[in-house]
Amino acid sequence: MSASVVATPEYEESGWTVDFWLDPACPLTRYTARWIVQIANEVQLTVRWRVMSLSVLNEHRDVDPEGDTHGYLWVPARVAVAVQTEHGHDALGTFYSALWTDPHGAEREWIGDITEALSRSGLPTSLAGAGMNTGHDAELRRSHHDGLDRIEAEVGTPVLAITTSQGDKRAFFGPVLRDAVDREDAITLWEALLQLSSVRAFRELKS
Repeated sequence: MSASVVATPEYEESGWTVDFWLDPACPLTRYTARWIVQIANEVQLTVRWRVMSLSVLNEHRDVDPEGDTHGYLWVPARVAVAVQTEHGHDALGTFYSALWTDPHGAEREWIGDITEALSRSGLPTSLAGAGMNTGHDAELRRSHHDGLDRIEAEVGTPVLAITTSQGDKRAFFGPVLRDAVDREDAITLWEALLQLSSVRAFRELKS
């Protein structure tokens, strides 16, 4: 049996919105991002790409769980928030996709060259310099907390905030995926997330 999207008339008419907070260097988040793009191609769904940062999340911890002792993860997060701040959410989505694909569109296992990704996205390559200074850190922290402060639990990347066609809003950590999913599994996961978001008492699910 093939999967089908459950849609109400309101859903079909006006669609839903997902605000998607990501750390641009997280490999698992990339799988979730590819999933949400699959869903946006199936239903009326608008995705607004936003930046969070594992560096901001972990900066006050004695031991960085990411093992980023040299602070490398600050660099792509700072460049991403510079793109978001100066060029908008759609530009961030384009840059993020270029960062994780080669010039032929094939997915990478790790992010590529930041300057090349900016150029391929039609963005000023000078934005790469934002990664090496603190000039956009205030914007990075604001964007980070705008996402994570919506959830009363310890979370990571990604954070999704769903706004229904009726204006109801719910925020979640995840879903975190360990691999890409096919169309049928993508739709099944989306429908399950919609079911969970309809239960106002629901807070958290881990495996």
